[in-house]
Amino acid sequence: MAMRLYISPSDGVPIYLQIVQQIRRLVASGELSPGEELPSIRVLAESLVVNPNTIARAYRELEQAGIVSSSRGLGTFVAEFSQSTSRSERRAVLAEKAQALVLEAHQMGVPLSELNEIVTEACNALRAINPEENHG
Repeated sequence: MAMRLYISPSDGVPIYLQIVQQIRRLVASGELSPGEELPSIRVLAESLVVNPNTIARAYRELEQAGIVSSSRGLGTFVAEFSQSTSRSERRAVLAEKAQALVLEAHQMGVPLSELNEIVTEACNALRAINPEENHG
């Protein structure tokens, strides 16, 4: 299994939630494809050195969100979903990151107008690197 997850116990985010967020990103980015099998709870718990209940909770959250489907005895697989579901999942992941960025800027005392300039500069830098692709 090529899936790589990284957890940070000192992150302040519960470990199961770190796992959920990372798997959502892997699915949204296409690194995990529909129908692809995830590691078993036991295998992932051993590789991350966490309690299997933590992995089970993460998998349950992902199943409730429609990201994965589980079959007892068969395993846990990335759910089959339409292009529009994939698009909405990507938007959800990006919206979560945007909210975190806006909150961090606010906590640092950065005005929203300055944050907007920073984001615009980042978009322009991406366009300069990859001009043939339309990045909105």
